[in-house]
Amino acid sequence: MCANYHPVTAQDRLVEYFGVERPIDAVPPDLYPGGLAPFILRERDRADLGRDVRMGLFGLVPHWAKDLAFGRRTYNARSETVAEKPSFRDAWRQGRRCVIPAEAIYEPNWESGKAVRWRISRKDSRPLGIAGLWGWWRGPDGREWLSFTMLTINADGHPVFKHLHRAGEEKRMVVILDEADYAGWLDAPLARIADWLKPYPAELLQAQPDPRKQTRQT
Repeated sequence: MCANYHPVTAQDRLVEYFGVERPIDAVPPDLYPGGLAPFILRERDRADLGRDVRMGLFGLVPHWAKDLAFGRRTYNARSETVAEKPSFRDAWRQGRRCVIPAEAIYEPNWESGKAVRWRISRKDSRPLGIAGLWGWWRGPDGREWLSFTMLTINADGHPVFKHLHRAGEEKRMVVILDEADYAGWLDAPLARIADWLKPYPAELLQAQPDPRKQTRQT
């Protein structure tokens, strides 16, 4: 599970590692459900099928939701049930996949008996590209909003993520993509999507207490 992360906002890093230029909207350094951040999708009406970046709410809001607050509980989607859950199944079936650029994600570690905020990032200092789904919602005033969710998989045996969250809880981790897999994730037919839903190698990650603060479990 991931309810808090640090979006990639630096223009040079978005261009170098994701091939897109960021929108001008301000983005907070720490993002929680309901916040706006960039996500990357495939612009299917362009001849070159180029990547595009949009601003969306962290927490997928399906078109039938009553209000935007719905997204505060749909910021993660379990890969095992995403095809059946009403909140996610339309985005899944329609191939509305995205890559979410993140400098780091934050998770609580309870091994000391209290929640300690841990920061998980890549050892090589490159940003994370997290697999997600996106959707759109039109409000009563006619304004359209985009939103996204991060896909998760079981991590009970993962050398990094097995240490996070409360004892006795199932361990989960977001799906972190290799750079070479971004295009495949965005374009692949639905029948092949399982190829990308796999744990990211622990030896390529670093996880440590966030030196800034400790947090309550989210």
